[in-house]
Amino acid sequence: MILTDNKEIADLCRSMSNQGRAFEGSSWLEHVRLGYNYRMSDIECVLGIEQLKRMQELTKKRKLVFDLYTKKLKSIPQITLLSASKECSANWFVYVIQLAKRYTRADRDSMLSFLKEKGIQCSTYFQTIHLQPFYRQSFGYKPGMFPIAESVSDRTISLPFFNNLKEKDIDIVVKTLKAALERIQ
Repeated sequence: MILTDNKEIADLCRSMSNQGRAFEGSSWLEHVRLGYNYRMSDIECVLGIEQLKRMQELTKKRKLVFDLYTKKLKSIPQITLLSASKECSANWFVYVIQLAKRYTRADRDSMLSFLKEKGIQCSTYFQTIHLQPFYRQSFGYKPGMFPIAESVSDRTISLPFFNNLKEKDIDIVVKTLKAALERIQ
């Protein structure tokens, strides 16, 4: 779902989500750009409208979970935490940490395995864009071309995150993360 008060952006989004059709001044069968079939069904629209009514509540819950994680993780020197600019309001949908530069991809992967063995649903967080299959195949990008981005990507971990994550569960994640870090020291 995209919300905007910019008519140009709204028209472009409508067109791209409706197989590239133009909406004003052209035939229904005329495709003016590359587009996709991303039209929402009636049920998806109803669910989206109802969720919008809860947006402030859900955003507030996510912020609470984000703040709890930050409070409990900020004293761990082996990781860097993400933060939002003071000039914007973030609606967190994931909690990502970055391991210190001394850690390798193998270290990160070992930590992920340990966390998963302990029942913590965690993951890497986004391989760098240039190493995604489409970009490698289309533009010939290879590992080593953007070493800083690759290093950051190799050291990121996405921790469990959702609206109703309880403090006791965050405590378990943090405790297990600390144990994983101790194993790799």
